[in-house]
Amino acid sequence: MIRRFLLAGAAAATLLLGACASAPTPADYANETPVFDLRSYFNGDITAHGIFTDRAGKVARRFTVLMKCSWVGEDGVLDENFTYSDGKKERRVWRLKKLPGGKYTGTADDVVGTALGESAGNALRWSYTLHLPVGDSVYDVQFDDWMYLMSDRVMLNKAVMSKFGIRLGEVTLSFYKN
Repeated sequence: MIRRFLLAGAAAATLLLGACASAPTPADYANETPVFDLRSYFNGDITAHGIFTDRAGKVARRFTVLMKCSWVGEDGVLDENFTYSDGKKERRVWRLKKLPGGKYTGTADDVVGTALGESAGNALRWSYTLHLPVGDSVYDVQFDDWMYLMSDRVMLNKAVMSKFGIRLGEVTLSFYKN
């Protein structure tokens, strides 16, 4: 009986401590510079180099992305061409929309519904679900995608990929504006 009581107390304390910890939000970076203007940075040609690491932290894939980006008013197009280290090629075309208050929406053929983005200071956070082909199957996985502008030409990107709340791995990219 005492053991159950102690276990219940430990579980409650763990939940309470977990509730006190909060995940970062774009507002946490509001005072950081340089200020990340999605329309300004993603305009023109951009090259990115990235890796996908599995749950254990092992690099499972390496890739390069060549991007052609353009905006007309509040509407943008990011045309991404991926080349993986094994020679496989993929293409994703994002259609973005700038909304008031540092908010953005985005769609692409392999994105489920609409991606939601929010920026503040030097950071931008995207949340979306992607149809991800793995072998002969396609899985819908969630992305918690953070971008940090380091200079007018360099941006770093870190995205956590999960399914049913279980972390599957991370995508890390460095972007360089040509």
